[in-house]
Amino acid sequence: MEFREIEECGTVRRRWEDMDIDILVKIFQSLTVFELTSGIAHVCSSWRLAACDPFLWRTLDLSMLKSNFIKIPLEPYVYVHGHSDKTLTRFLKISLSLSRGNITSLFFHFNLYVSEDHLTYTAQRCPRLKRLVLPAWNRVETVMIKAIELWKDLESLTMPSIVNSPRLVQAIATNCRKFSELKIMGPFDIYFASSLVTYLPTLKVLSLRCSMLYKDTLIFVLDNLCCLEVLNISHCLLIEVPPPPAPRRIVRQLDKTILEKASHLHDFLACMSDTCIMCQKTRNDEGLMRWYKYDEGLWKEDEVSSLAL
Repeated sequence: MEFREIEECGTVRRRWEDMDIDILVKIFQSLTVFELTSGIAHVCSSWRLAACDPFLWRTLDLSMLKSNFIKIPLEPYVYVHGHSDKTLTRFLKISLSLSRGNITSLFFHFNLYVSEDHLTYTAQRCPRLKRLVLPAWNRVETVMIKAIELWKDLESLTMPSIVNSPRLVQAIATNCRKFSELKIMGPFDIYFASSLVTYLPTLKVLSLRCSMLYKDTLIFVLDNLCCLEVLNISHCLLIEVPPPPAPRRIVRQLDKTILEKASHLHDFLACMSDTCIMCQKTRNDEGLMRWYKYDEGLWKEDEVSSLAL
């Protein structure tokens, strides 16, 4: 009776599909990517229009999505459960459809095993990508170069260790003219450092957090990456290899030579404390961090603010 009387008094009741698009976008802004891709775009044309707003898709954060996998002795050294691949395929297809090519930052979980098809599909639909946090490397190495060729605007890359670093670094140098930030999540040797000096001499930010790092390699970087502004070696396992027959040793304090060479940097971040939990974990893992053993989220932290997720 009350509802009927309100209508008789001329009160207009607005429908959801008549809500202002800007208000809908504001509401959708509070949703996670999993909620945005759960079907709200199929409610009506207004909801789909709002769900495709570029403001909602500047960042695609899949850092909460992990694969169900087991390690195997043969290439690609990992077997991923089919359900994990199907789940990722669904999220990527819906997200990249709704985003309409507007994604500029893309974050994968370290233990999300993306296939070659996944990466190729993503690269083709994210032409404006500026920041990329890669997952485990095992299944995408062969197509990564082709993906890099499509990301002309790429500026920042976080990645696990790779087998053929010079080839990837050269591809970045050739295709990504604005590239300036690199975060390595695995061993960093003179081979890798040399490729950076050769192909990316204008690199501005380099984070080697929780990696095995040789003292000679660190000095090589400081001497040759002349445009470097920020270097993070926090929690690294720093190794010095003296002339034989002396054994290699762990460096527990930076000497005057390194500090002088780093003095031109805007930020030189280092932590080598025996009481630091992260330093302890790096040493326990012998410089090859086993991220899956630790608290969720540690793998994506960084003392460099521009690299923090």
